[in-house]
Amino acid sequence: MDISAKLTEEFNLRPDHVKNILTLLDEGNTIPFIARYRKEMTGAIDDQVLRNLNDRYEYLQNLQKRKEEVAKAITEQEKMTEEIQAAIDAAQTMTEVEDIYRPFKQKKKTRASVAIEKGLKPLADFILEQAGDPYKEAEKYIDEEKGVTSSDEAIAGAKDIIAEIISDNAELRKKLRSLLEKHGEMQVKLVKDDERGTYAMYADYSELVPEIKNHRILAINRGEKEDCLKAKIFFEPEIAKRVCIVKFIKNKQEKECAKLIEEAASDSYDRLIEPSIQREVRAILTDKAGEQAIKMFEVNLRPLLLQPPVKGKVTLGLDPGYRTGCKVAVVDETGKVLDTSVIFPVPPKPDIEGSKRIIKALIEKHDVDVISIGNGTASKETEIFVAELLKEVDRNVTYAVVNEAGASVYSASPLAVEEFPDLDLTKRSAISIARRLQDPLAELIKIDPKSIGVGQYQHDMDKKRLDAVLGGVLEDCVNSVGVDLNTASVSLLKYVAGLNAGIAKNIVLYREENGKFTSRNQLLKVSKLGAKAYEQCAGFLRIPDGKNIMDNTAVHPESYKKAEKLLSLFGYTDDDVRARNLAELPAKVKEYGEDKAAEYCELDKATMNDIIAELVKPGRDIRDSLPARQLRKDIMGIEDLAVGMEVEGVVRNVIDFGAFIDIGVHQDGLVHISEITDRYIKHPSDVLKVGQQVKAVIINLDKAKQRIGLSLKQVKKQAN
Repeated sequence: MDISAKLTEEFNLRPDHVKNILTLLDEGNTIPFIARYRKEMTGAIDDQVLRNLNDRYEYLQNLQKRKEEVAKAITEQEKMTEEIQAAIDAAQTMTEVEDIYRPFKQKKKTRASVAIEKGLKPLADFILEQAGDPYKEAEKYIDEEKGVTSSDEAIAGAKDIIAEIISDNAELRKKLRSLLEKHGEMQVKLVKDDERGTYAMYADYSELVPEIKNHRILAINRGEKEDCLKAKIFFEPEIAKRVCIVKFIKNKQEKECAKLIEEAASDSYDRLIEPSIQREVRAILTDKAGEQAIKMFEVNLRPLLLQPPVKGKVTLGLDPGYRTGCKVAVVDETGKVLDTSVIFPVPPKPDIEGSKRIIKALIEKHDVDVISIGNGTASKETEIFVAELLKEVDRNVTYAVVNEAGASVYSASPLAVEEFPDLDLTKRSAISIARRLQDPLAELIKIDPKSIGVGQYQHDMDKKRLDAVLGGVLEDCVNSVGVDLNTASVSLLKYVAGLNAGIAKNIVLYREENGKFTSRNQLLKVSKLGAKAYEQCAGFLRIPDGKNIMDNTAVHPESYKKAEKLLSLFGYTDDDVRARNLAELPAKVKEYGEDKAAEYCELDKATMNDIIAELVKPGRDIRDSLPARQLRKDIMGIEDLAVGMEVEGVVRNVIDFGAFIDIGVHQDGLVHISEITDRYIKHPSDVLKVGQQVKAVIINLDKAKQRIGLSLKQVKKQAN
């Protein structure tokens, strides 16, 4: 298989670009490095396409390896033929390869293997050839020593062999699998339900396999795992059996042989094929649904990590709670802990006035700018308390409710213990909630992505695959933002291209022993950080007050001299760069001619334009261009809502059938996919992403059950 040619066709890319990408990957280059610094070799394709191509490359490599293993195993059995080799070469999936190998696998004891031991294989071949009277032929195989006492026993054994031959036919299995996938019906019965009625809709449920939504596949799987549901894919057995029979009957005139083949085919389908194909199709559906769920997790996680930070503000974090009180932590502009406390502003033992005194004192003592409230248990009551408190404070203090998912996981983790060994774990979670407002990426990176609270059915996914995808998202986000080499934690540094947890620890250790980094070149002095790792990581690590201004940009050290050549071409000096007097550089380059300038500087045009953007705005943060987080001073409850009201909100989670919107009333509203837009969309993520600010109209409201139905498309209709 020519993997490069196949990838070129599948991804619709230039052959030379694909070959370059595969070479770069094989040489150990990271996705972020290739995407950012090898654009001339890849055609400037983005990191997401590169990741998809890399995933497919790995699959095709594994497929090729398995083909070679199967071919070798069959050859060693001296059963390889040109037809079998051609089938192996033509196989497009692992399943097809396994189908081809199936007849040659060493099987456990089966009815067919017992019959073969009795010497009945030639009789089975005779029946399949349909060359004469099978009963007369069967008399030749009566042998009491072998356990064949009659022609009927010989025929029964031969039929067992034929049943297994039919079951092992790769072409037939592929056809039957396709029939179940295209025309099968998922049938589900409710065995029992939980108190919440989670599986009530599946009490007597059926749907054609091609029409069933991915999230329903996962829901059914979970229901089966919890012994609440029983599910199977139904396909008319008589049609399936007819497909089997037609495949093997060659001569209808030989009625006796044909009848025996029909009986063997029927038995084969009921006993061997149907249960096996059922499992395979369910596995295919689960894999497909799992990939979609992982994709949704990826789609939601990226914007969540890249939420704009609330920079330069002293922040007070509140981790709400009832019985144990509300934990408080104040952190400075850099996230350093200044103070901690506990207040009791909510039942069962509320001390409103005492709690107000403590928070007012902390605001005054530390010049607090903003309060960050976790959205978990007692969040609503705590938010009401804060909104009332701020009316009594002279200082301009605002607040925001942040998603606290995973804060408790972090607070009990070894990392949190290492960061704050002298603090109670509940206060650590308050610190995390405060820092999540200041720099979501730096804080959320410390938590297992599966605990962050976005996506669907993430705990049911293949762990290895999910971790690989989410690790890729974390890596992409960290490298697209860039990392301050002198303040970054090990948690952040380990996701920088070319680094790992061990090297990240060595960087922090070097920093502690030698003081701040003043140049990227110093990285080469860090233990175990060699030339290759330096090449991969250097461009993503920033030194804001370094000796060379370019150390605070995404310009790679390998391009410094070329960047200097570009600046000198247009008469700029180092002083101009430090004074940030390069606003006219893009216009000057365009007037001079981009191609001409790139050739002079020995750069490709895409890389040159990246360098220009970095030089014009050194230290820029891509998150600053996103809509800022909404900070509030007041509060609204579900009792204040009414159908027809227009509200503002922020997308919190995008799922297959819609999206959950935080409209500031503690309970998220749900906008169904049909209410997102008037135009057809395949998926809510075509229009919405986590963190996006939207306007919505309330279209249904159940205050008792705390359910809010929203519409985005009706906002425009109301405006008109």
